[in-house]
Amino acid sequence: MIMDRIALTLLIIGGLNWLSVGLFAFDLVAFACGGSASLISRAVYTLVGLSAVWCITLLFREREVVEHRT
Repeated sequence: MIMDRIALTLLIIGGLNWLSVGLFAFDLVAFACGGSASLISRAVYTLVGLSAVWCITLLFREREVVEHRT
């Protein structure tokens, strides 16, 4: 599903940002968007957070069985 891929991509971006904060004390989103309090940074942080909420549903979904035809 396309929403799953978008949400996972945003979570990867957010995770890499947190990695840079943890290892180097450098917030890449804040740097790229004009500070952590800027409207753009807050929008990015909100989208990453919403993506996390969306990805919680991945834990509870049934997986489809794909049959391969030969």
